[in-house]
This record gives sequence, C-alpha cells and structure tokens, in this order.
Amino acid sequence: MSSLFINNNKECTQLHNVDQKFPPLIDMQSLVKIYKTPAGEFPALKSINLRVDSGEFIAVVGKSGSGKTTMINMLTGIDHPTSGKVMVKGVDIQTLNESKMSQWRGRNLGVVFQFFQLLPTLTLIENVTLPMDLCNTYQLRERRERALHLLELVDIVEHADKLPSEISGGQQQRAAIARALANDPPIIAADEPTGNLDSRTAEAIVSLFEELVNQGKTFLMVTHDEDLASRASRIVELSDGEIIRGGAV
Repeated sequence: MSSLFINNNKECTQLHNVDQKFPPLIDMQSLVKIYKTPAGEFPALKSINLRVDSGEFIAVVGKSGSGKTTMINMLTGIDHPTSGKVMVKGVDIQTLNESKMSQWRGRNLGVVFQFFQLLPTLTLIENVTLPMDLCNTYQLRERRERALHLLELVDIVEHADKLPSEISGGQQQRAAIARALANDPPIIAADEPTGNLDSRTAEAIVSLFEELVNQGKTFLMVTHDEDLASRASRIVELSDGEIIRGGAV
C-alpha cells in the first residue's frame, strides 16, 4: 500500500492549518448531552473527558444505549453537546457556524457509516470525487486521478465506473472508506463500519484501518465486535453515558 495522504491543495483555509502546538489532537472536555423525551430528560453523556493523540486507533465499545454513537456525533458535529467542549487541533468546533462547520468537517474529518451511505446514482469514482468537489480541494484535473488512487488503495479500482448496487457490501464499504479519505483528513470516525459485513470482510476492513493508522491517520471506531476492538491501540468503554475504561481526564 502506497502512502497517498499528502494534501497538495494550497488553498486550504486557516481551519485546516491550525497551529499544531495544541495537544492533543482531540480533546473532549466535560461533555454532557441531555435529550428531552416525553418521559423526561435522558442524559446520554455524563461529563465525558477524552483525549486522543494523533495516530491513535481508538475502539469505542459498550452496550447499546451506552452513548457510543452520541459521543462520535459530538466529534463530527452531527449533534451538539448540552455543555462541555470538543476541541480538535485547537478549534472549539461548537463555536463554528453551519457554513464553517461544513467547511471544517470536509477538510478535517472522514466519516464511515455502517450502511455505507454511498449515493446510489453516482459511480464509485464519482462518489469519491464528490467531497473534493464540495470542498474545492485539489485542482480539477487532479481529482479523478486522486479518486482512482484511493480506489486502488482499497483494492476496488477495477470497479471505479460501477454503481454501488453493482458491487458487494464489502466493496461498498471500501468505497466509503476511499470517499472518507478524499480530502486527506487527519481523523476518521467510523460508526459500526463492519456491522453489515461477514467476518472475513470485516477482518480485511480493520486491517486496512491499521495500515492507514500506520500512515498517520487517527481512527475512532465504534464497534460491538470485541475481537475487532482488540486490534485497536486503545479501547474506550462507555456505560450509561460515562467512560469506564480507557478515558483520559
């Protein structure tokens, strides 16, 4: 596997070039999330403190309803905390308006979902190119070439011009990983990325994650699979909205 993660876009915004003197890469501080329900308030997260350094491979584990996905959604900006901060590369992401959040997310985060979320009417190469188009990263002439390189990286370049419906679930997940890497983000957040895959394909996907970590990416992977979680460099376990193992205060 070749290293393909040097961002050649010279027009990246200041949000993508935050002073690297701020440790750690990710710093969740006293994170609280309370949902209002017909039965009353439900505390999904209770004062979460978590620090993640660059290059770590974190497996986030816990029973259903423990707060795993909620915590990841705080990092990706999909949801907002009731109180507390999410600092990434020195940026308090909750202070960003929707426009800046979209711009920041596009350049700093790759997200991999359990159900792939590929656009069904676009070919694989078009799915991978789309984040570059939306964030205006890389020159126009470079985008297709980069997308082909990323599809080659995940071993499905021969399917570049196929629609998602024409390939297997494992191949769709590989395409989703290539798309997540399109803008060379430092962080990949994966929510149950192997949940719909057979054990052999899941093993191949996690092996790919490990290789990407070796090339400098930082991974946070939500999983119910204990065997896959054991492959991570650190396991963070949640229970009833609290970190009970692997956290950093």
